[in-house]
Amino acid sequence: MKALIIGATGATGKDLLQKLIEDNEFEEIHAFIRKPMKSENEKVVFHVVDFEKPEEWKDLVTGDVAFSCLGTTLKDAGSKEAQRKVDFDYQLNFAKAARENNVEDFVLVSSYGANPNSKIFYSKMKGELEEAIKNLHFNKLTIFNPGMLDRKNTNRTGEVLGARIIKFVNKLGCLESQKPLPTDVLAQAMINATKIKSNGYSEIKLGSIFSFAEKGKE
Repeated sequence: MKALIIGATGATGKDLLQKLIEDNEFEEIHAFIRKPMKSENEKVVFHVVDFEKPEEWKDLVTGDVAFSCLGTTLKDAGSKEAQRKVDFDYQLNFAKAARENNVEDFVLVSSYGANPNSKIFYSKMKGELEEAIKNLHFNKLTIFNPGMLDRKNTNRTGEVLGARIIKFVNKLGCLESQKPLPTDVLAQAMINATKIKSNGYSEIKLGSIFSFAEKGKE
């Protein structure tokens, strides 16, 4: 299979890229990135693109499955408008290109609480993205709604503190369904989604992602 990725340089994307390299079912992996990177594996091709100009790269978005796990924080983006460009515009443009080029399988990493009617900016934005991609009518669409992610070497102080608190509570036998999700587990679940022979729309939420990832070990 030929896989397409945006967000390959982020925490989840890095794990996804590595797992795709290790998976013999994927023969080609094309990652769309903003800054030059050297490929260290013959299966991987990096395309340096300007996400502001989808007309320049949309014809490259051809393959069997597309993974979208791009995202930023409000702090890193600097404003809600800038964050929306990354978390909404860039991902939707990628999805539109995939749909126009007849990519049949699309996998999106969204967020817990995503709701187009939410009064919370982030949740509303994620919900609007989900609805926009649903309206593209892919043959197969899987949306993951993880809660707090457990990222390797993260510099997100609030996320680290929150993860420690939840892990402590988990040890007491509480909030098991909301335990922090390691990005490599999410990545495996995303790959497993592509191996299920089905059509239509599926949504994988919170604790279900752990069991979904385990399917790859059966």
